[in-house]
Amino acid sequence: MTIVKWTLRVIFWLLVLAFLHYTLPQHDIARVTDTYEKRIDPGENRWFWAQADVGTDGTVPNRDVFFIQTQRRNGSTMVYRNEDTGWGWPPYFKFDTANLQAEAADLKSTSDNPRWVAIRHYGWRNQFMTIFPNAVGLKEVEGPDVVIIPWLNIAILVVLAALWWAIRVRWNRFWAARISPMLEDAGDRMHSGGDRIRGLFR
Repeated sequence: MTIVKWTLRVIFWLLVLAFLHYTLPQHDIARVTDTYEKRIDPGENRWFWAQADVGTDGTVPNRDVFFIQTQRRNGSTMVYRNEDTGWGWPPYFKFDTANLQAEAADLKSTSDNPRWVAIRHYGWRNQFMTIFPNAVGLKEVEGPDVVIIPWLNIAILVVLAALWWAIRVRWNRFWAARISPMLEDAGDRMHSGGDRIRGLFR
């Protein structure tokens, strides 16, 4: 029983961590190499695509999606999708997809004369499932060694930890004050009833 309990706990916390890692903003330092637009037909990976741009028909099965190609200092590449999040989840309230694409096109550079950009995004990149992180902001930086402190992530995690601690403390108090005495009383009654039954057969 102990193994089952700890297995469920581990699975729960892994799901929580995966959800936070996918949803919270991340920053990559890279240079923009190209931008393009492509018709997408979401399939089994539809959960990892955002909705259609706000103000457009979201009922069509396919749509055009903007993409931003980048290359990091170590030579690895990363491709970002550029979609509105609108009023949906995650709550980035992104409505400026076209403007962001124009900014990305203006920041394109070559390896001979690089312009380094901090790309704020959420999501994962998975080539097998054709999943792309969604870019939500671009900012030119001085170089590839710039360190960006994720203050927003720190604040959100601190608030979540405080909420979890507060709920856990109150639950423990409730359990000690209400549930535990009831269980002890039920156990005493069962024990007393068992003694009475055994006394009948003596």
